[in-house]
Amino acid sequence: MAERGLLTRLAASNLGSLAPRGNAVSAIAQHLRALLNTRKGEAAAAPNFGIMDFNDIIHLFPAAIPRMQQSIRTAIQEFEPRLKNVVVLHVPDEKEPTALRFDVVAQLNLKEAHGTVRFHTELHPGGRVDLW
Repeated sequence: MAERGLLTRLAASNLGSLAPRGNAVSAIAQHLRALLNTRKGEAAAAPNFGIMDFNDIIHLFPAAIPRMQQSIRTAIQEFEPRLKNVVVLHVPDEKEPTALRFDVVAQLNLKEAHGTVRFHTELHPGGRVDLW
């Protein structure tokens, strides 16, 4: 949690246009990991920060997949301003049909970097989300 502290964010903001694209994408990925591993209501200062708890809707599987996609997309749109035109796609797995994998595709919304980025996510039992 310390790496997301105020001083770190201030130091990172001083990089401005000198930050290479790779560093910006890494910083976005780090923030997305925190965002997607937080459940709505867990952050007292920002009650809407995070995604819905999939355990609350698991009994609706596979009909819950679109709700989870929407929750991820809404969280990213609201809390990650460095991305725009966010699309969240469910990635079915033939070998493991109950696995929940999503690709996040978006445009960078940065002065110093442009282009499309793609992140892969996997939701694990217990609610942990891996992002790469």
